[in-house]
Amino acid sequence: MASKRHAEPMAPAAPAGQRIDKWLFFARVVKSRSLAQKLVQAGGVRINGDKTDNAARAVRPGDTLTIARRDEILVLKIVDPGERRGPASEAATLYEDLSPTREAIAEQKEAAKGKAAPGYQPSARPPTKKERRAHERLRWDGA
Repeated sequence: MASKRHAEPMAPAAPAGQRIDKWLFFARVVKSRSLAQKLVQAGGVRINGDKTDNAARAVRPGDTLTIARRDEILVLKIVDPGERRGPASEAATLYEDLSPTREAIAEQKEAAKGKAAPGYQPSARPPTKKERRAHERLRWDGA
């Protein structure tokens, strides 16, 4: 029987990944871990296209995060899990930015602006009292 002192060294295990809230904090996507947890719990983060509300979920290099923030959507591919929250130059090496550019988003919005929903015709004036009552009759008679 071999003693524990002379046991063969174990092979290093594959990295298990890192909590998503820690990674968001290390990559400087948010200012604090608690804000990262709130962002994830609010459903603002997708991992490889799947919504998650668990801030303890592990992410690994190669995973793609889609992050919905106020007026923008970030698409980040994880390159490195990171070990600490360092300077911005170090944080930028943790991911590859796949987000659409602001110009592309503005072009899409501009193209969609001219197209109205089918059957919708905007009016230059508010409805008259008679038109409003007719619309209310249609809405409430079927209920």
